[in-house]
Formats: sequence, structure tokens, C-alpha cells
Amino acid sequence: MIFVVSGPGGVGKGTVVNRLVTLVDGLRLSRSWTTRSPRPGEDPKAYVFVDRAQFEAKAAEGGFLEWTEFAGTGHLYGTPRPQGDMDREAAEADLLLEIEMDGAQQIRRDYPDAVVILVVAPSASVQQERLRGRGDSEENVARRLEVGRSEEVLGRRLADHVVVNDDVVRAAAELAGIIESYRKPMETT
Repeated sequence: MIFVVSGPGGVGKGTVVNRLVTLVDGLRLSRSWTTRSPRPGEDPKAYVFVDRAQFEAKAAEGGFLEWTEFAGTGHLYGTPRPQGDMDREAAEADLLLEIEMDGAQQIRRDYPDAVVILVVAPSASVQQERLRGRGDSEENVARRLEVGRSEEVLGRRLADHVVVNDDVVRAAAELAGIIESYRKPMETT
């Protein structure tokens, strides 16, 4: 099964997902590729950081489940297709994607049974603080907030569930509950 966690920049998707994978067994978090440089203090394992030529070559060979160019930055982001040589445990795990809205739309189109969960900030001011806190420039903060408004509208139409990230522990627990509800066998009456 594919679970997609999506939402505008600065809503805390990564933080919630990092906690979620400690709560739910049998989830395999996909590691996205990107052409952007690592942010100051960012875990180098957060993404596979590549140059544009490497990314475009992988896209040309059909190596991504989804990929997109982020509006306004020119950076490419993509989810690699699972490799055929994955170990048995990884192959049996549910796939968890933490991706932007454009990617979520692609996954919904190509994998209609995927479960899409939108994560939103409790307010625009909280989202703005989070964007600034991760070191984004004021220009990028303004652009991400503007894009984020339309992404949230789209996400609410696309998503199966919406989770407000007002508290990481609570939001991750809510996500875990959603995932577990899809894993329970359907009861017949």
C-alpha cells in the first residue's frame, strides 16, 4: 500500500513523518531526490542531493514514481521507483511518501488506491515562523506562503484525510491511526 503525506512547505511534514516512522512498523519511507543544495544544518540523508543532469537522466529512464519542478525555485524533486533488489522485509512494507502536492496528484493519478494525507499548519503565521526557522530567505518564505495557499486548497480536494500539525506528537499519532485503519482487514457482517 502507498501512503502519501503532503502539504505546503513549512507545515512540518518532515518532522511529523520522522516521528511517524518510529510509531508504525512496516513502513518504508522513500528518500526523495532533489537538485537543491542542503540547507544549513539539514541531515545529509534527508534527500539524495544530485545535480540537474543526474536527475534528468533518471527521469528520462522512468526512474521516478513522481517528480516535479518546484515553482519559483527551479529545483527538481522526485520519488525513486523501488528497486527490484530490495530485501524481502522492505518489499513487504507499505511505502510512505513525503512529497509536494504536484507529486501527490501524480501518485493519485497513477496509483488511485494510494492514501493521501494532507498536513497543514494551525495558522499562516505558524507556517511562516517554521519557514523562517529552517533558514529560508524572506523572498523564499513569501513565495512558499503564496504557493502554499493554493496547495492547501488543492490538497483539501485531493486528500483522503487532513491532519493539523499543531503538536508533532499528536499529529504523528493521528497519522499512525489513519495508517492502521487502512491496514485492518475489512470485517464482514
